[in-house]
Amino acid sequence: MKFEIKDNNWKRYNIFRHYIDNLRNVISMTCDIEITGFLDYVKKNNYRFYPGFMWAVSKIINSHEEFKLGWNDENQVGCYDIIHPYFAHFYKEDEQCVLLFTEYNENLATFHNNFMNTLEKYKDCRAFDFKNVPKNVFNVSCLPWIHYKSFDIHVFDEGKYLAPVVTWGKYTQADDKVIIPLSFNIHHAVADGFHLSRFFIELQEYMDSFKN
Repeated sequence: MKFEIKDNNWKRYNIFRHYIDNLRNVISMTCDIEITGFLDYVKKNNYRFYPGFMWAVSKIINSHEEFKLGWNDENQVGCYDIIHPYFAHFYKEDEQCVLLFTEYNENLATFHNNFMNTLEKYKDCRAFDFKNVPKNVFNVSCLPWIHYKSFDIHVFDEGKYLAPVVTWGKYTQADDKVIIPLSFNIHHAVADGFHLSRFFIELQEYMDSFKN
């Protein structure tokens, strides 16, 4: 893992300092994403949808610096070369969840295998018992029970949490399309509405590339 420190030569330095020093806030956006072709692809290849879609989201996130920023132990802001999903997994049998980390890989088969191995290894873990969380992660969760219109989550720390928080809901059929609601939260210090919009646009373009 590499960490590139951002100093006052960083093009976003003044904006970043303003939102960290004077106006700490998070921006959020929810959009519907069409996943028709991608859903067919993961089903045909016997992948589970949750890690499959997590992989696609991770791919777009890792394409942009603004989504890979964080702090080192000396309280310096910087950019990781790669960021991995720290995801929630729900257990129906006892209605509890666990937060787990799995390594992102550009190859879907490899990532899916990493995900399944993580579930097996920590199958008896619940809630926050998992301790091996690296610094270069972003948060992922899913609400597969409902197709929502909007979703927001607030991180009540000191207001310096920079990583993306991504959530999606239940996918549903709309005519000949399959649609899923996806929400993206991030600190305004590292991203603006433009960056959120680009994420959704690029994710949709990537989903569309799986259409026959």
